[in-house]
Amino acid sequence: MATEPSGSSSSIVASMVTGHHLLHIDGYSHTKELAPNGRCIRSRSFRAAGHSWHIGYYPNGLLRSGADHIAVYLYHERHAGEPAVKARAKLSLLDQAGEPVLSCTRTNYYMPSNVWGFYNFVRRAALEASPHLLKDDGFTIRCDIFVYTEDAVAATPPSDLPRHLGGLLRRGTARTVAGETFRAHRCVLAARSPVFKAELLGTMREGDRDPAAVVEVDDMDAEAFRVLLEFAYTDALPETMSPEEEAAMCQHLLVAADRYDMERLKMICEARLRKHIDAGSAATILALAELHGCPGLKDACFRFLETPRAMAAVAEAEGFEHLSRICPSTLKELVFRIIDR
Repeated sequence: MATEPSGSSSSIVASMVTGHHLLHIDGYSHTKELAPNGRCIRSRSFRAAGHSWHIGYYPNGLLRSGADHIAVYLYHERHAGEPAVKARAKLSLLDQAGEPVLSCTRTNYYMPSNVWGFYNFVRRAALEASPHLLKDDGFTIRCDIFVYTEDAVAATPPSDLPRHLGGLLRRGTARTVAGETFRAHRCVLAARSPVFKAELLGTMREGDRDPAAVVEVDDMDAEAFRVLLEFAYTDALPETMSPEEEAAMCQHLLVAADRYDMERLKMICEARLRKHIDAGSAATILALAELHGCPGLKDACFRFLETPRAMAAVAEAEGFEHLSRICPSTLKELVFRIIDR
């Protein structure tokens, strides 16, 4: 009689502690006189997400190349013997209603590090020209902090939920993508993606309890959509892809994950694409990182491109012209970073 293979497993569970701090800048015009380019005004120390921090505010910029911008950095105040934290920081300029301004909201992700921030947080001319941002010579910056922790967990049997759900995928709803038909369930897609949820609810009629739904997707690679559906059911990507297939597939999936607001899939693609950065792909991956909001992947590309030799090799690659055409500001930022270094 056949028996199930035996095995065991253990887990490392990453949890997150969050906190935020509001930095009020009063007398903005005077701060420009107090701190020249490269000098900061330090906030008081504060506690957030279980750690001590302070914010460095550079009214005339940190770098020479960013002297026309305000720079803002978050600093971790490490005590003796304390390791660096694994964290993410989001810095937002607030309008007069206390709401974040999307064009001045940035997320930085280093792991581990002691400092997070932006040398070009907001252009001074834009700030000074907007009555919605600068009022009575003052404005406010919100700093959201996300600190990751890892806890070892006792051995547990592997979950068979992905296998069970994956079996349902082939018996679900018909969906058409680039001429191919796929099957999935309305409730699963709606639970996995707020964008799918909005699209599917929009196709339902009053009293419609049929789990079937058809959504036309004409501008997406059919094989990438197939893998996207499998991930929605199993929370995993195929394990049989070659390195070349993985690099190409993760580029397609990163775009799709951003489109359908599937944050976990987006993070997985970002992590895998970091392994595939080379002279032939760096420009293409950098453009994807910039267009789809992946600061960690963008920084990994910048680190690869920081030497003149690597930059020269990438400039000869096919994706470089595409990068310069659709992301000229990113290319400019890269050049300034190389010059400053």
